Order: sequence, then C-alpha cells, then structure tokens
Amino acid sequence: MSSNVTAVSYGLKLSLPDIQRLRSLLTAAGLSVGTETRAGDGRFEVYAADCTLDSETPGSETPVSETSGSGNASAPASLTAARLEGPRHTLAASAIDGVDTALVPAGLRNARRKFLILDVDSTLIQQEVIELLAAYAGKREEVTAVTEAAMRGEVDFAQSLHARVAVLAGLPADVVAKVRAEVKLTEGAAELVAAFQAAGHAVAVVSGGFNQTLQPIAEDLGLHYWVANELEIVDGALTGKVLGDVIDRAAKEKHLREWAAAEGIPMEHTIAVGDGANDLDMLGAAGIGIAFNAKPAVRAAADAAVNLPYLDAVRYIAGV
Repeated sequence: MSSNVTAVSYGLKLSLPDIQRLRSLLTAAGLSVGTETRAGDGRFEVYAADCTLDSETPGSETPVSETSGSGNASAPASLTAARLEGPRHTLAASAIDGVDTALVPAGLRNARRKFLILDVDSTLIQQEVIELLAAYAGKREEVTAVTEAAMRGEVDFAQSLHARVAVLAGLPADVVAKVRAEVKLTEGAAELVAAFQAAGHAVAVVSGGFNQTLQPIAEDLGLHYWVANELEIVDGALTGKVLGDVIDRAAKEKHLREWAAAEGIPMEHTIAVGDGANDLDMLGAAGIGIAFNAKPAVRAAADAAVNLPYLDAVRYIAGV
C-alpha cells in the first residue's frame, strides 16, 4: 500500500515509549503506519512514519494519488490536504509534552522542486528589529508592547508599524548599521536555507521589518527573493516614516503566490514559516504552513508547529 502522507514528529528527546505512544496516536487519528525512520543530530530528534489515511477517514472514499513536482496543482493533492485537517486536530489535542507532529502530504515531500518562504523577525533572525531600533530612541519597552499585540493579532499591523516607526524620527541613520550588527540568525537558519538551495529548491523571505537590515542578510544567504519595508532617511536621519505600501499579511501572501508562480512551483509544493498574526495569510495559502515558536493563535491556525529553537527542523518536515 503506497503512502500518501508522512507523519514527522520532533522534540529534544524521543524515547522508545514516546515512539510507541506516537504510533498509537497516529492510529487513533485514522492513519495506518508504514515505513518508519529516525533522524536527529544531538540537538533534537526526529521520527518519521509513512502513512496512509484509513478508508473510513472522512472524505477518503476517493482514491488519493500524489504528484511529485509536475508543475501543476492537482485536485488529489488538495483533497489530501483537506482530509488531513481532522487527523491534525486529533494529534494536536493529544500531543506528547515536548513533541510536535506534522502531517505532510507525500506530494509535497516528494516534489521535485519546492518553494520555502520565511518570515524574518523572530523566525529567520532571533530579534525584532523595530525593538532594537526603538532602544536607541529610549522607547524599547513601549514599542515591544505594541509589537507583541500586533503579533497576537490584537491591533492592525500596518497602523501599528506606522506608530512604532514614528518614535524613530530624528535618529541618525547610522543606528541602522549598529542594529544590523546586533542581528543574529536563528539557530539552524543558514543550514535550512543552504539545504533547500543545494537540493535545487527556491527560498524567499518576506518581512514586516526593514530593507536596510534585511538586504545584507538576504545577500549573504544568497536568497532567491526577498522584500521588506523601506525606512525613509532624509539628510542622514530617520524621518519616522516608511516608504510605499506596508508589507502586511496580505502582501506576504501575494508575494508567496507571485514568486511561486514565477518559479513554476504549484502552491501545493510551498512551505511557509512564521510566528505572528501577520503571517497567517501566507501560512494558510501554502502547501503547509508552519508556526515557528509562534503566538497561540498562530499555532492553532497553522498546519504544523515547531516549538524548538532550531529553524532547520523545518527541513525534516519538508523532506529536504
């Protein structure tokens, strides 16, 4: 019996009783477990099981066959994604402490080419750049509170961005370079990007942050696509404004769709990763949306969650 979905579980430690428990949970979620593999590198451990959706699973009357990088979206792949919603909820409700499980359509994991899109602040990098900038204006605590509310979806992102950037008015432009030096990639970020690129996949980042800090990071990583907001600088000082339209949740989804189309990669073969409410649209549009150390509402809406400090856990989910 050929598999049509892979269950990928990951945590700092996966004991034999954990694996046995995971098998039981997968069966209870309507999946038949086939070939199993173990992976990991000392930082975290991974258990993967090729599975089939049981015939009694709602919507499973129609046979499922997956494509592998054909370049065209397929109805079967979409059907599989819809059928995974119930099992995903079941697994999330009965998860083992410290262990998360992603259910990934085989068509995505086996695709010849995939498209990975990443949020930047608190995903690709460890910090929130606006908070680092605000510290130079003596407004870090105030800005952090607004940022956290925006990431929880409690306030409009574009409005909150304009309000937060306004406190930067008058700062000398050289603070941007100072902040850039403070920025650190998330552990595993460079490894994740390199693995996707080495396998011939496309990688992009999209940020509600700022071009001035993102550009050197994107260039160093050799990213295919990237976009962020542009801080306005006049006469060597920040004006407290951004130029052009704000990169908000709608813009993030738009760029995902446009860039994937430009690469000839169907949406079923895209992976989106983010942590905040402004990432929800692209997480929902992607073949699999992954919440990375995310706010509760984002974890609840995403297809999968990584609650480890290592971004390269995503490559195990994607099969790269």
